[in-house]
Amino acid sequence: MATLCMISPGILAQGMRDSIFHIRGVEVNAERIFEKEKAGMKESVLDTLVLGEKMTLSLSDLLSENTPVFIRNHGRGALATASFRGTAPSHTQVKWNGIDINTPMAGMVDFSLIPVYVIDELSLKHGSASIAERSGGIGGAIQIQNIVNWDNQTPFKYIQGIGSYGTLDEFARFKVGNDRIQASTRIYYNYSRNDFQFVNRGIGTLDPLTGQVVHPRETNQNAAFSRYGILQEVYYRPRTNQILSLKYWGQFADRSIPRPTSYEGADYSNLNNQQDTDHRVVADWKYYGSRDKLLLRSGYSGKELNYVQKNQVPGLGIIPSIQSVSQQRSLFNTLSYTRDFEMDLAIEVSLDMNLHQVSSRDSVSGAGYDQRRSEGSLFMAIRKGFAGRLNLNLMVRQDLVDGRRTPLIPYLGMDYRILKGIDLILKGNVSRNFHQPGLNDLYWVPGGNPALLPEEGLSMEAGLEYQLLFAGQRLITEVTAYRSEIQNWILWIPSYMGFWEPKNIRRVLSTGVEYYTRLQGRLGPLGYRVAGTYGYTKSVNYGDPADGNDESYGKQLVYIPLHSGNLMMHLSWGKWSVTYQYNAFSERYTTTSNDPTQRIRFYPYFMNDVAAGRVFRIKKVAFSTELKINNLFNESYHSILYRPMPGRNFYLVIMMTI
Repeated sequence: MATLCMISPGILAQGMRDSIFHIRGVEVNAERIFEKEKAGMKESVLDTLVLGEKMTLSLSDLLSENTPVFIRNHGRGALATASFRGTAPSHTQVKWNGIDINTPMAGMVDFSLIPVYVIDELSLKHGSASIAERSGGIGGAIQIQNIVNWDNQTPFKYIQGIGSYGTLDEFARFKVGNDRIQASTRIYYNYSRNDFQFVNRGIGTLDPLTGQVVHPRETNQNAAFSRYGILQEVYYRPRTNQILSLKYWGQFADRSIPRPTSYEGADYSNLNNQQDTDHRVVADWKYYGSRDKLLLRSGYSGKELNYVQKNQVPGLGIIPSIQSVSQQRSLFNTLSYTRDFEMDLAIEVSLDMNLHQVSSRDSVSGAGYDQRRSEGSLFMAIRKGFAGRLNLNLMVRQDLVDGRRTPLIPYLGMDYRILKGIDLILKGNVSRNFHQPGLNDLYWVPGGNPALLPEEGLSMEAGLEYQLLFAGQRLITEVTAYRSEIQNWILWIPSYMGFWEPKNIRRVLSTGVEYYTRLQGRLGPLGYRVAGTYGYTKSVNYGDPADGNDESYGKQLVYIPLHSGNLMMHLSWGKWSVTYQYNAFSERYTTTSNDPTQRIRFYPYFMNDVAAGRVFRIKKVAFSTELKINNLFNESYHSILYRPMPGRNFYLVIMMTI
């Protein structure tokens, strides 16, 4: 794919990712937005400028600020899950260098545990486009990639970030190699006391004189978090058309989980802590022929999650009431072959064989389960272009789960160039999808439901994409409308036995519109980039009412905003740059009835961040500094009920590159 390079003197060569150069001249190239391999798909690719600006953040912040994906954030540094097109967190499939990182237990990903620093390329496949990667991504799929740079221009880079609430971040990267072999090592450490102050609206006292409820100002306690890890990459090119690679990503995270703001118990009760240890390894061999491509890949993902809740017991001290240890082990194997024929025709065939093993135990109650799951998937695709005006993409996937076949998953996509020679593309697709229940859904003790049915989705979408180059400027814009009907949606609800259990509700209908636009170029000495997204997401429950008093039928799912959007503006001149980030979310309900009289609903909020930076060089060493102000106007907001978020805060980044 052709790329756009719009770097003024002093702008970073790849945002702030690899190096800093004083580059003269500006080159604007068109991207390829008409490819038969992506016919009918909506795919978003975050460019290196955005990744560079956000490299010290977690992936949850990056997605929330720059994509239509809504992130359910349980607090700064705490659990963060994705709602893609109004679907559940388990309906977003995430891959790191081709292997799944969704936990086989809950089926989802905690995006707060993924630092942007370990990401070289990030792409989102919206809705049905995820079938090209795997099944189950009813909302979409997110791909995280690490890539090799054979130029080896920046052998060493060090970044330090210092921020409010005792925040300290350190990142370092070492690179060595030549045109045959390359090795890269990234290490990082993040820590924060996370002790911001907030007005606790979860509790209050009644003023006898005024009759008004007075909310106390409190400090976010028991909320510190730390994370450290390493990413090791080795690439070997025995021939110009072959690449062997080995990647290892290890990480340890330790975080205290603050009590909800509604808690009014003792200070030494309900103390929560969670530790996550992850090891991921992937090895692959890629062969590129004149008309064909072959891929062999094997990977391993291991995770250990330790969760402890402690309470003070009179006469005994502080003892654990919950001490849960979960171990997950997964093996992945992929064989893929692609062949390009004459007459603009291509085929792709791939086979995946995966194995998951989970052990979960609570040493206090003795409850737990041990289960295995085997997965096989055969994928076939035929892509055909017609005279540069029409592309068709037919994909079929057949899954095998624990030896049982699931129904076929078909996809038919189309791109049509409306005007010859002009990048005005009409896109559309129709598809089917299936999502298997997670192992927790089936076997959790107590509450697991082995009788759960797979969730089934029938989706269709249509959109327009347009690209224009004019006078050294580039405009790209895209609008997409979608409709996804999901049968057997899995929802955890209270049971008559006093614990929660998952059940299939009959139907959820998700409809919406996604809009994206980007304009960038130069005006004299000023380089600029403006990008924005808007999402209209209506995700409605049409399941069977539980009883005559069930008010959830026909109502928006909880925590899903009807309207959301973001805007980023980046300006650079000389050695200076300024970035402005704006995010907005409409009202969200915390009850399934969507009762507007309920006090516990989230009002719309608007978030503003600003950053300013400068680049300079001392001999062969390049430096950059950037000061960020987050939540510029000190907005009071929540993402999840009874989980506070910080007000205005500051962050200073210093980067050194050799």
